[in-house]
Amino acid sequence: MAQSPEMRASDVDRDKVAAVLREHTAEGRITMDEFNERLEQLYKSKTYGELARLTADLPDVDLRNRPAKVAPLPLARPSGMHPGMKAAWSAWAAASAINWVIWLIVSLTTGDFVYPWPLWVMGPWGAILLVSTIFGSGPPHRK
Repeated sequence: MAQSPEMRASDVDRDKVAAVLREHTAEGRITMDEFNERLEQLYKSKTYGELARLTADLPDVDLRNRPAKVAPLPLARPSGMHPGMKAAWSAWAAASAINWVIWLIVSLTTGDFVYPWPLWVMGPWGAILLVSTIFGSGPPHRK
């Protein structure tokens, strides 16, 4: 039975049009603002004619036979170090540098050699990072 434009649409019909609109947004045919406007109109629509007007300026999309998405290639890591480990070493270096600057300022302003306490900050932390870097797992593997 052919659907006349005056026939009332169901929630399933509206969901199908919403899927088509999402696909056109993903393909760049309509902007997010246009998508939101059309989606608002979509859920106010009552008839097939109103639904058809929402996609009249767009090409037909077969949602059942969409092309398979190509998986992006993993980014090459020149050092092979896990990004989390790089971040940990960066945090260690920044904290160590700040502590050494504070130690230097205190030593210079007192005019006396102050015990090098930053070693107690960077030593244990650095040792743990070193062991983790040497014996830890390599880069994460994607499935």
